[in-house]
Order: sequence, then C-alpha cells, then structure tokens
Amino acid sequence: METIILSNPVLRLKASMEPPGLTQGLTNSKQESIIGTQNGSDLFNEMKHRKLSFPDVMFSLNRENLECYENLAKSQALKFMVIACADSRVCPSYILGFQPGEAFVVRNVANLVPPFENGPTETNAALEFAVNSLEVENILVIGHSCCGGIRARMSMQDDVNSSSFIRSWVVVGKNARLSTKAVASNLSFDQQCRHCEKVLSFLFYYSCVKRFSSVCVTWLGRGGTSFIYNEGA
Repeated sequence: METIILSNPVLRLKASMEPPGLTQGLTNSKQESIIGTQNGSDLFNEMKHRKLSFPDVMFSLNRENLECYENLAKSQALKFMVIACADSRVCPSYILGFQPGEAFVVRNVANLVPPFENGPTETNAALEFAVNSLEVENILVIGHSCCGGIRARMSMQDDVNSSSFIRSWVVVGKNARLSTKAVASNLSFDQQCRHCEKVLSFLFYYSCVKRFSSVCVTWLGRGGTSFIYNEGA
C-alpha cells in the first residue's frame, strides 16, 4: 500500500491530509469518478428525480394508496415467495403484477436454489426467512427462455477449475445439467438449455419447504408465454 501511495502523486497528497480532509477529499474524488463514468449523461440525477417524484405519483392517485403504504410500514402479510432470475428483462413484479406487500422476492443469476449442504447463501437465507418468519403460503420459482446463466451452466465442464464468480455460482446447477443431459442428450444445445430452464430439484431438500402443498415453477417463454406447473412437495 505504501508503494502505491508513493508512486501516485494524487494519493500521496491525500495521505498527507488530516483525517477529515482526507475523508472529504476521497468522497469528492469518488463522486467525481462516478459522474465521470456516465459519458456526460447524468443518469443518477434521473434516478434521484424518479425517487423524489415517487410519493407524488403514488399518493396523488387516491387515498387508498396512502393508507396502503402506511399499513405496509407497520407489517406485511405475504402470499408469495418468489425466486427469479436477475435478468433485467424478466422482472417478476412487472410480469405478474405484484404490488408492494404481495411478494417476497429474491433474484439471482439463473434463478438457482443452491443445495442445502452447500451452506448459507443469500438465496437460502431468504428462503428460510420467507417460510419461517414471514410465513408465506406459496413459493414460486420463475425461469425464462434465453437465460445466460443456464447456457453458461450447460456449456461448462464439471471437472474444469476456474476462479470465475459466475462459474462458482452456476455450478450449483450441476444436477439439473446432468439430468438434462440424461433425458435430452439427443436434442440440440438450445433445446437442452430450454429443458434445463424448467428443472427444479434442490428446493425440496429444505425441511422448511417439504410441508408446502403449493410450490410452483413458472417458465416464461418467448412472446411472454407462461407455463405454470406444480412440483409435488
């Protein structure tokens, strides 16, 4: 670290400051860096405008909206826990019309549910919280066509070591890949990916999920077509 500071005149100047000046200087530099990455377009100002206008848009519609948000600030009674892909094109609230307070949503690459024995992850922590604390009544897993995470999983070799964060994550879908290869080996790669997108297995290894009678998989195909079916719990 000392070598880096000595070789960089800007950092050397900042390192000589008193703590308050150093903190302010680094904060200003960070802000300038963020703004500079926008290629002249102030995207964050647009986000700020949307955030500030949100109350006006919601509460100007009718009194019920205001009362709804006031009640949600005190508690929530959810019907759904949703596990969806992080893909920007498949926002579950937009597609299924969820309103605030209706669904507890967790999104990750390829809408994967890691094996129970793999230990804690954001997804299984959210699953446990939704079932045991929020007491949701239904679990909905949303997959979709043309999923980059699934294609990455299907194209990877299981015995290849890699430091890639993506590979380390999608490797949890190994069983889905193997089962797809077993039953769809005669199909094209694209068809195998579509098959793998609909596979749900690890979810039922969680004891908190086994008691559910309503655990569904939704697959969003091209043109917004949806296929919903139960996976027997």
